[in-house]
Order: sequence, then structure tokens, then C-alpha cells
Amino acid sequence: MKLLALIDQFIKQRQAMGEQWPSNCTLRAFGRFIGANAEIAEVSPAQVDCFLVGAGPVTLTWHIKLGSLRSFYQYAVSRGYVDKSPLPTVFPQRPPAFIPHVYSREELTRLLQTAKSFERPSSLEPGALHLILLLIYATGLRIRELIRLDRADVNLPQCLMKVRESKFGKTRLVPFTLQLQRVLLEYQSRHPRGGDGVPFFAMRCGGRIKADTLQHNYRALCDRIGIRRADDASCQPRIHDLRHSFAVHRLISWYRQGADVQRLLPLLSVYLGHVHIRATQVYLSMTPDLLEEAGNRFERYVTSVEVRHG
Repeated sequence: MKLLALIDQFIKQRQAMGEQWPSNCTLRAFGRFIGANAEIAEVSPAQVDCFLVGAGPVTLTWHIKLGSLRSFYQYAVSRGYVDKSPLPTVFPQRPPAFIPHVYSREELTRLLQTAKSFERPSSLEPGALHLILLLIYATGLRIRELIRLDRADVNLPQCLMKVRESKFGKTRLVPFTLQLQRVLLEYQSRHPRGGDGVPFFAMRCGGRIKADTLQHNYRALCDRIGIRRADDASCQPRIHDLRHSFAVHRLISWYRQGADVQRLLPLLSVYLGHVHIRATQVYLSMTPDLLEEAGNRFERYVTSVEVRHG
């Protein structure tokens, strides 16, 4: 059977099971890399290795690609299309996990203040960048979720946003504060738009904002005010790091309030649109401030036990 045909069959089978299969792009790229006329049984381990390594050094992408191919070849072997998988059995060491940049309160203040007057010709609508940054930090939205917001998705009277078909095909409701409601109302009144499918945020030309445009504007904003990472990370602070900062700052706030963080963690997971709570638990060890608050909580607990039993 042709490799590309089996890839299509596998993807359709996953979709029929209700999954929004996130590895479609990897599998289709694999099919193009091997060749349009290649038979599934003719794919060699050497070809798979070339696809996994790519043009540069081994990175986390190698392991992500392998995960996609592993599911596909389990399907192919179980149905008799191939006798055995050509995937490697010896793996390179997984590189250290990327650590997002968690913005300090001072950095957030500078970002939001400068964004109020930051404009680039033929780019975003006036005031859009400031509100976008504020919305991501206040609600933890992903960039793609924010870009896809329509006017009809933002219920301003009830302070509620509908995030449609997010990263894992889920739709969720995201409440927001009265303070944010006032800012959104002001922006909407300055940029009135109506009709079905009308984006909440738009370019000056009227079209929906592109992710690249937003990233370029944000990078220029950070460069203007000198926000950069002090470590050796190859990636400078990103707009997506505002989402991470939202989560970390919320956890720090809960610790300082004496709240039951383990009980509240599943609520934060749902709010962020995570599929598994382990995706939210990674925030528990992300910053020294958070670790310090957790340590203080544990120290208070130990002290109280010693007092009761001393």
C-alpha cells in the first residue's frame, strides 16, 4: 500500500474516533519526505533516521516526530501492512525542557505601559497590542485562541468569553474581571464592527490578525524597552510567556493567601484549557519565588506540627 494513502487512512480513523489528531502535519511531512509513490513496506530505517534528524542537531523535535511515527506504525503493523516497524530502537538523550520566561511585575508594567502608545504603520489597530497583552496575561489565553476570537464570542455584559476548538479541539468558557470588561468595552466602542464571524481583534486593513504579525510587533516592543533573558536561552521572551506568567503568578498568589493549592490546581488546569493536570503541575517548580512560597508553606506546616506535639 502507498505510504501517503495509509497516512490518510490513519488520520481519518483517528478523526472518526473524535480525536483532533495533533500529529497530522508531522505524518504528512513524513509522507512527502519519503516520496509520493513510496510503498509503506519499502520505507527503510535509514530514511526514517534522515527524517527524524532533519537539517540540524538533535532537538526535542526529534522525539516529537518519533512519537507521531510510533503511533502510525503501531497502526500499520497491527493491520498487517508491514511486518515490523523501521523506527529506531536506540534514542538520543532528550534535551533539557525549555524553561519559559516568567515576567516580573516590573517587566509587566513596562510592557503594558509602553504598548499603550506603541504603533507600527499598516499593522495592528491603535490600542490593540496593549489590550492583547493585557488579555493574555489576565486570562492565560493562547495566541491562537485570542486570534480566533470573534465579537460574538465575547459576552461583555456577563464577562465571559467562549474559546472555540482550542489546541486539543476543546471549547471552554473563560470568565474575566469587571476591570477587563471596561477595557474591552472601550476598545470595542473605538472599533465598531458587526456581522457573523467578525474578529474581535483586527488589522488596520480589517482582516483577522496573523500570528506572525503579532509576534513581530511584540518582539519590536520588547526590543524597544530592553526586555531580554539574562540566561543563555536561545529564545528571547515570547508573547506566549505571558500565559505562563499568568499561571505562575496565580499559584504564588494562592500560596501567599494560604489557599489549598492542590485542590485549586485542577480548576486552573480547566481554566487554561489543559487536557491533563500534569500540564499544569509543571508550573509548580517554574520559578524561585514559587518554590520559596511552597517552602514557606511547608515550613509553617512543620512548625505547627512540632508545636502540637512538642
